[in-house]
Amino acid sequence: MNNKWYLGTGAQSDVIISTRIRFARNIKEFPFPSKLGVPERIRVNNILEKAILDCKEYDFKFIEMKTMSQLQAVSLAERHLVSPEFASSGDGRALIITEDESVSIMLCEEDHIRLQVMKAGLSLEEAYKEADEIDNAISKRLNYAFDDRIGFLTQYPTNLGTGMRASVMLHLPALSSLKQIQKLIETVSKLGLSIGGSYGEFTHAKGDLYQLSNQITLGISEKVAIENLKSIALQIAAQERAAREEVCKLKETEDKVFRAYGILKYARLLGVDEFMQCISLVRLGAVRNILNTDEALIGKLMVDMQPATISISVERPLDDKDRDELRAKLVRESLK
Repeated sequence: MNNKWYLGTGAQSDVIISTRIRFARNIKEFPFPSKLGVPERIRVNNILEKAILDCKEYDFKFIEMKTMSQLQAVSLAERHLVSPEFASSGDGRALIITEDESVSIMLCEEDHIRLQVMKAGLSLEEAYKEADEIDNAISKRLNYAFDDRIGFLTQYPTNLGTGMRASVMLHLPALSSLKQIQKLIETVSKLGLSIGGSYGEFTHAKGDLYQLSNQITLGISEKVAIENLKSIALQIAAQERAAREEVCKLKETEDKVFRAYGILKYARLLGVDEFMQCISLVRLGAVRNILNTDEALIGKLMVDMQPATISISVERPLDDKDRDELRAKLVRESLK
């Protein structure tokens, strides 16, 4: 995985790891994917493939999900390129993706088109601009399902209107250690935002990674939604930095960071949950200059050491013990 978007760092990257802009779109000539059989979905995919690949300014690759192994599909979900539900079945589904994986388009998930753009750090305006340009290019070749009063029509009412979900991935080890996350969730929900685990609103947060996203898509412009999200993200980042100042004064925190680094550097078996717990502490140590460890390397390990992705690296299925042994070996070699 060379030259992938997540190998870089961006603005506010000590707390805000990445940005994602996602558009939900449908073509008006066909019912939503849930009302289509597999042959009809394939027909829709063929129409979408021709229209999207015709956008010559983008270096897109088309992949039928049925041609991928289950491990390959789950690895895509681990890298946030597709949803876990999309990865669970390849029937009548396809993916269009760029080489650096910064742009991915799910075909026939909940909607005909789920276009997403991902950037390192806090890059909401940049990600939106690119997503909007791609969306405009596609819309010249397709007839979107659109209502002058409501906006873009989507399978679920929660996406009606702009059809846009903007999100940022936050690393919040200090606020988590101070038991402030639940209070944060309650506060942002009153502002039309949600906080969930790294794979969405109702998922568990591993490695102290949390996804902050907009909830309101109807009756609000994309610009306002992005401004709201950016404002709250910056406030949370400031709170996390203040919490880091507090917790990093404690000798116990320094001890936890070095213990975590020791486990990663010397363990012979390393489960994914323990790995994520340790890498979170090591990342905290790196950005606070407690450890001399490369932030980009930590980001790469967070992606590469996930269960399906690590199995693909050796091109064969692994049982839990073999995978934990391989993870420990690869992490040790990376931290030399």
